[in-house]
Amino acid sequence: MAAFLSAAELRAIALAVIVATVGFVTGTTLGVAGALARGRIERSVERTCDLVQAFPSFLLALVVLSAVRAPSRMHIGAVFVLTAWAPFARLALAQTRALRVAAFVEAAKAIGQTSFGVLGRHIVPNLVGVVAVQLGSTAAAVVVSEAALGFVGLGPADGVSLGALIDQGVAAMLRAPHVLVVATAAVSAANISLLLAGRVVER
Repeated sequence: MAAFLSAAELRAIALAVIVATVGFVTGTTLGVAGALARGRIERSVERTCDLVQAFPSFLLALVVLSAVRAPSRMHIGAVFVLTAWAPFARLALAQTRALRVAAFVEAAKAIGQTSFGVLGRHIVPNLVGVVAVQLGSTAAAVVVSEAALGFVGLGPADGVSLGALIDQGVAAMLRAPHVLVVATAAVSAANISLLLAGRVVER
């Protein structure tokens, strides 16, 4: 069981990190681009974020993965990425709005810096730390969602997942309760690790 648990934890954390990183890059890019473009494009990015965040990502995963004969981690990751970018985009949009009218940005424009120069030297460095706050919580949410999918039978086809271990623990709860305790502790440990890693990234 130790080898299974180790593999399940590592794969869950790897999936969570990949999804959070892709969401961070995609969402930050869209948020910054929308805020700098202003007008209709800015409103479109904001409304799209509203729409994506209003729809439960776990329900979307259930619908999509139930149509796949043998779900893999690539399928699961792709479904989570569809919604993971929105919180990052919203943070980047709000931060860029504040930065685009900041005094040091206006001063940089006044001395003749190009738009790309202002973006690269002043806007992006000052918003990355704010947007990165979301990395840890997004990754932790992916771990929980992946475990939940495995528990309901829509996890990876190889069967190596925290959700599958929790399912085994529930089935053997009366005669071997330690299996459920260990599985639950593994999910908690993975979440705490990712949240702490997110704190490190913030700094």
